[in-house]
Amino acid sequence: MPRAESTAMDNSCQALCRNLVTQNGLQPENVDISQSVLYTSIMGLLLVTDNEKELQLGNGQVGLRNVGNTCFLNAIVQCLSHTRSLRDYCLMRTYLQDKHSNQEPVLMNEFTKVLAGLWECDGGETTVNPGKFYHVFKDSVPYFSGYCQEDAQEFLRFLLDRLHTEINRRPSKRPPVMEIKEPTYTRFRYSTKRQILKRANLQYLESLRGFESLIVSCRISEEAFAMWQKHLDRDDSKIVDLFSGQLRSSLHCSVCSHYSNTFDVFCDLSLPIPKKSDYGRTVTLRECLDLFSQEEKLDQENSPMCERCNRRTESTKRLSIQRFPRILVIHLNRFAMSRYSISKSTVPVSFPLNGLDLGPFGPVDCGPVLYDLYAVCNHSGTVNMGHYTAACREEEGWCYYNDSCVGEITEDKLQSNQAYVLFYERKSCNITRK
Repeated sequence: MPRAESTAMDNSCQALCRNLVTQNGLQPENVDISQSVLYTSIMGLLLVTDNEKELQLGNGQVGLRNVGNTCFLNAIVQCLSHTRSLRDYCLMRTYLQDKHSNQEPVLMNEFTKVLAGLWECDGGETTVNPGKFYHVFKDSVPYFSGYCQEDAQEFLRFLLDRLHTEINRRPSKRPPVMEIKEPTYTRFRYSTKRQILKRANLQYLESLRGFESLIVSCRISEEAFAMWQKHLDRDDSKIVDLFSGQLRSSLHCSVCSHYSNTFDVFCDLSLPIPKKSDYGRTVTLRECLDLFSQEEKLDQENSPMCERCNRRTESTKRLSIQRFPRILVIHLNRFAMSRYSISKSTVPVSFPLNGLDLGPFGPVDCGPVLYDLYAVCNHSGTVNMGHYTAACREEEGWCYYNDSCVGEITEDKLQSNQAYVLFYERKSCNITRK
């Protein structure tokens, strides 16, 4: 709600309260209804009524002006603009009631203004200028000062983090999430009872394996849930509701069979792209996920300390998804840094438009976890001279966003060696795309 409208509503409510309190028929005998109680009740009713208004939206096919090497911003904003739950949350300005802080959510307000321009229903503007939004963002993140070409995925991470900070439902008692380098969560440890298993006969051992596996799985789930709740105690916002998931890192000591698990929150999955010996051969997104989650052998020098052996030992490490986000952001890691330079992978990666199943990469026996693609951020060119564009799913087909230019794009052209950031929505969470 704009400040002027909010002030007018506030004054009207106060006047209405004074009139109601002075009317004898309003209050039963010996019952005191103060102006403050009436004011709170009326404001609450008005806010609920305002939030329940149906949004009047255009078709969203509006471009963003490039205000100086800001194609990375334009592409990401278009993808976020087509994250319907986030768009509606912003345009309804629900965050004004959600946030804990009394400070003005300056960046969120400017972001909302950009979205409002992109989805204006009268069709007046064909291009929106994001200049003020970018200026406010740079004030919040000095790393992006100037008008140099920036990385779209880095911008997305910083933007979501700053928006979360402004609209967090919890009081801020620590540095922003992006500044934390060490794992946030404590470790959960368990060990195989080797002495007991050695004394058991083979038949009894076989009967125990399934039961022991079930117990271990339950313990992991309980610990993961506890760590997630601990996270929500300090970080709880619409950004977390939509984009946050939980990774499990499992470490297995090859000497004593000691297991330890670490749980970390993620807002995107950064996937490696397999190197193919055959030039021009396409790899699949499933291959990228397999490489991301495959077991990694750590030698004694690079392995962390085993708490049972009390020394560094050879071990194996595996990553899996413990909690699936509603909105899955996949970053195809095309840029690799060597000692002296940065190179870009141009390997084509094919990805499903519908029904991406992440179940095999989650907890044991979790079943299918399906996602549908709704937006793609592309990067063309080289490391030093590149350009970002976006493709977003509309009610009928797909639209291509190249700064201020907007046009149609066919599904077959989505699959290219330029795909960089993929936006998926979990199927069980899908809403009518409008």
